[in-house]
Amino acid sequence: METDSKSKETAAMTENISETIGCDLGDKKSEIRVFAANGEMVERASVRTTRQGMTGFFKRRAPAHVVIEVGAQSRWVSELLVELGHRVTVANPRRVKLISQNDDKDDPVDAELLGRLGRVDVKLLAPVKHRGSQAQMDLAVPKARDLLVGMRTKLVNHVRSTVKTLGERLPRCSAESFGRSTRGLIPTALKAALEPMYQVLERIDEQIREQDKMIERLGKRYPDVAVVAQVSGVGTLTALVFVLTVEDKERFRSSRMLGAYFGLRPRRRKSGDSDPQLRITKAGDPFVRRLLVNAANYILGPFAPESDLRRWGLELAKRGGKNAKKRAKVAVARKLAVLMHRLWVTGEVYQATGYQQHQTEEKAEEKAVA
Repeated sequence: METDSKSKETAAMTENISETIGCDLGDKKSEIRVFAANGEMVERASVRTTRQGMTGFFKRRAPAHVVIEVGAQSRWVSELLVELGHRVTVANPRRVKLISQNDDKDDPVDAELLGRLGRVDVKLLAPVKHRGSQAQMDLAVPKARDLLVGMRTKLVNHVRSTVKTLGERLPRCSAESFGRSTRGLIPTALKAALEPMYQVLERIDEQIREQDKMIERLGKRYPDVAVVAQVSGVGTLTALVFVLTVEDKERFRSSRMLGAYFGLRPRRRKSGDSDPQLRITKAGDPFVRRLLVNAANYILGPFAPESDLRRWGLELAKRGGKNAKKRAKVAVARKLAVLMHRLWVTGEVYQATGYQQHQTEEKAEEKAVA
């Protein structure tokens, strides 16, 4: 109730907005350009990018429409400005080429462009909605694990390549078992150089196991994780990151929008009769996209159970061309994102095979009864 009343109060305060403010957030200082209702620039300012600096400038002003770019500091700045009674639009620079690809790119210029675009049409800025603070903090756990896994991979590759310089090769094994499987096989001449690598690997393995336990605990805190993890190949990690990144399942009008949201939709450059086949956009969160592709790789692999999604992907992979398998993997990842969101919205029990047939039979029965 308190949140609702606060939202209504903020909405009432921002009803009579007359100024539009473009704010280019810098690491230390932010450039600000203020525009009046008639479009005339009435003020230029440079403030420190701190809570004290931002509060000092914006607290004394009447409610305004503030336009900022998404970035490392946009979350706390947008929250602060909303608390101070302003309306905030967070622009997506990937969609605003006028800013990201400007030949005269400069902080003051960017601030002016943000302000002018905010006055014309907010939709031109492709506004970004920040996830909640709690979701952001919980998402830090799987991201930290991902960083640790990346560090382990680099260390393993370093050890293997160093041993190879002496004409030796270490046996194949998983990254998890690399330390205990190969430590005793290091040539004597390299032990002094590589032993510290194994000590670090041992510590990283311990931390990854701890992160895995934390992820399992977080997965139980969010009931929706179990719903989207029904699909074989989608583990707690993928399901948790998916749920925390989307956060609000009702924000999309259709589940089909998830493919584009995670950058798994092919780019389009259609003009006249020309409609070339292009790569995917790679918009959205790269971490989620990588997890979805990994899940798709398992679904199309030899150990995955039979499912309609698997059969569809394998049929797609047969359609000629050396890149058919890669395209099929991305297509399955896109379809998987849609499926996970659909399960989340409906709460249905996942049927790996025969879902369409089952739906058709149900509709036929309903018509017969009617």
